[in-house]
Amino acid sequence: MAKGQGKVLAQNKKASHDYFIEETYEAGMVLQGTEIKSIRAGKVQLKDSFIRIRNNEAWVSNMHISPYDQGNRFNHDPLRVRKLLLHKKQINELIGAVKRDGYTIVPLKMYIKDGYAKLLIGLGKGKKDYDKRADMRKKDAKREVERALKERNR
Repeated sequence: MAKGQGKVLAQNKKASHDYFIEETYEAGMVLQGTEIKSIRAGKVQLKDSFIRIRNNEAWVSNMHISPYDQGNRFNHDPLRVRKLLLHKKQINELIGAVKRDGYTIVPLKMYIKDGYAKLLIGLGKGKKDYDKRADMRKKDAKREVERALKERNR
C-alpha cells in the first residue's frame, strides 16, 4: 500500500474509468541508463500500459518513456518491457487474484519517492458499460450539488 507519495509524474486516468480498483501496491522498477532522467522530466505515459506476470516476476508493457534529449546513443527503446520490483508475497497475491475471472493488474500512477521511481499498480475488476454510465451520473449529480451550494453561498 502506498502511503507517502512524492510528486506524481504520470497518471492513468482511464484505469479508474474502466476498472473498479480494489487494492493497490507500490512497485519499484528496473530502469536502464537515461530512463530515470526522462521520468524526472515527466516524459512518461501510462495510458495503454498493462502488467503481466511471467515466471513469478511482474513486468510492465507498453509504458512509454520518451528518449532523453541529451542521451544520444545511450537512449533505450521507449516501449521496452520493464521489470517491476515487488515482494514475493505480493506477486503471489496478484497471481491468485488474476486467476479469478475479471481481475487484471493496471498501472495507476508513477511518482518519485525518496529518489526512486515508483509505480502504483492496482488490482482491478473490469466495469461494464452500465457501471460506467452510473459513475458518470454520480459525478454529474455531485457537480450540480456543488454548483448549487456555491450559488447559494454567494
